[in-house]
Amino acid sequence: MKKKLFALLIAVLMVSTLLVGCKKKENSSKGGKKVGVAMPTKDLQRWNQDGENMKKELEAAGYVVDLQYANNDIATQVSQIENMITSGCEAIVIASIDGGSLGTVLKEAKTKKIPVIAYDRLIMDTDAVSYYATFDNYMVGTIQGQYIVDKLDLKNAAGPFNLEIFTGSPDDNNARFFYGGAMDILNPYIDSGKLVVLSGQKAFEEVATLNWSTEEAQKRMENLITANYADGTKLDVVLSSNDSCAIGITNALVGAGFSGNDFPVLTGQDCDITSVKNILAGTQSMSIFKDTRTLAAQVVTMVSAIIKGETVPVNDNKTYDNGTGIIPTFLCEPVFADASNYEKLLIDSGYYTADQLK
Repeated sequence: MKKKLFALLIAVLMVSTLLVGCKKKENSSKGGKKVGVAMPTKDLQRWNQDGENMKKELEAAGYVVDLQYANNDIATQVSQIENMITSGCEAIVIASIDGGSLGTVLKEAKTKKIPVIAYDRLIMDTDAVSYYATFDNYMVGTIQGQYIVDKLDLKNAAGPFNLEIFTGSPDDNNARFFYGGAMDILNPYIDSGKLVVLSGQKAFEEVATLNWSTEEAQKRMENLITANYADGTKLDVVLSSNDSCAIGITNALVGAGFSGNDFPVLTGQDCDITSVKNILAGTQSMSIFKDTRTLAAQVVTMVSAIIKGETVPVNDNKTYDNGTGIIPTFLCEPVFADASNYEKLLIDSGYYTADQLK
């Protein structure tokens, strides 16, 4: 009986060893390298898409992926990054909630020589950031500004046209690039009087929207309507740096009775499904399309180069200073979608199905 039990034990050990060997072989065939991906929240559609696209691309390239969402809570994101550092991640990709809040935890990453790629939001005031991958954020603003110029025919029309301005969260470094790009296009028309900001709110600090909040944008738009447009004064255009703000602006305008030709030109960014539906309904004019598949693929290329010790592809070594120096950056190029081209950009490319936009 003892001999049979001993033989059985030996057999179990051999099977276990074989399974472990197979698992090791499987991990080896996949590269076995672990990559952390820290996203800010699931509350915005774009971050879900970014995270899932990156996970899919990285896994297809043979990496093990630790994808985490922080529910827009800084402490949660810090904890998640700490876990990525201690669990053996060989590179970490971070879309930060607050670009200035990660210095302490990233010291640990630098101590352990773990490269960090800032994803779409530059991480500020730390020398632990190795690279930055994003879309050309200044170009996003210039495209929005130029869309307004073309839509209102500002070069030829007499005007004046009434404009209100919304940009993003003051703790998001990108918001200043969006705002700056748009205002560089629009300021000459504001200075000449062809564009008039009746509220007088033009400075970044006056038009910023904390956390890119739809609710905060809606409240501010409601206040602007009450103070400046409730008497029937025409509102011609609203510059909104992204879709979450644009949705709040649309809600306020609809609630105040705007409809049809009364609706102002309204910009956005991210091509969120709700905003694309609003574009088709005529309550939003355009949205910047940043194909997250393109950015995810670029990040995978950068991660692979880092882990293999190869030259990491970048195309900008001048623009993005995070307070400790210029961060080598790869910029992808954005485009805009509106009612005239959304099918080609969003449906034909497979980004959305037609049913999703019904």
